Amino acid sequence: MLQKQIARQGGVAGAPPLLLFRHVAKTFSSGVVALRDVNLAVREGDFVSLLGPSGCGKSTALRLIAGLAMPTSGQLDWRGGDAGRGDIGFVFQEPTLLPWASVFDNVWLPLRLRGVSRAQAEASIREMLERVHLTGFEDAVPRELSGGMKMRVSIARALVTRPKVLLMDEPFAALDEITRFKLNDDLLELWLDQRFTAIFVTHSVFESAFLSNRIVVMAARPGRVHGELAVEAPYPRDAAFRTSPEYAELCRQASAMLSQAIDAGSGETHGDT
Repeated sequence: MLQKQIARQGGVAGAPPLLLFRHVAKTFSSGVVALRDVNLAVREGDFVSLLGPSGCGKSTALRLIAGLAMPTSGQLDWRGGDAGRGDIGFVFQEPTLLPWASVFDNVWLPLRLRGVSRAQAEASIREMLERVHLTGFEDAVPRELSGGMKMRVSIARALVTRPKVLLMDEPFAALDEITRFKLNDDLLELWLDQRFTAIFVTHSVFESAFLSNRIVVMAARPGRVHGELAVEAPYPRDAAFRTSPEYAELCRQASAMLSQAIDAGSGETHGDT
């Protein structure tokens, strides 16, 4: 029973970290200090939100995890070495869809790049489109979709390869509140079903408290981990959770920690990204 309860909270009981940031720093060629001395552990199955103000290095941290950039100093250790990184899905702030391609073909893209034919990929694509509630829109092109629907396509494309890790860089920031709530609900449903490890960048205290089992608050100038808040509310979470005293208290705690992080960064003179 205890094992199941811990698993529902995200993370595998007793398992070593899937990913470790060890004194990671990143300075760009311009001299801008994006990250300094970042230490962070991510467990398999975690849903971790990186919460912080603009310029605290959240997006830089995701790029380092994805292997799109290298740290200036320190290291990222994957369990099992570089081979332990496994498949990574990435959802950007903008959907970045191919404008001339159908919804089906946009989701097919990562499989196509792996040499999987359209026919071979069809069952997986249709299943994923059903999971993000886009059945019936397979032949639509991006200009025919709403902002929320485009983001659903982007999520389906990231998850169609069944990645072990899903990185999300403020994917819902530009959406209206109702759409954002619905996508938060659907994302948690996918996470609970597929059990990927999620690392989610956001500016929103409310979003981080709803989604995460861990909130990592970052300060800027230079970007660094200011503190961490454990979210022990059980999954699944729904509309009733959003109006609960427990959720309100979590948001209050996260907001207070974020304010402290902003104050901690305001006295620094270094740049950041």
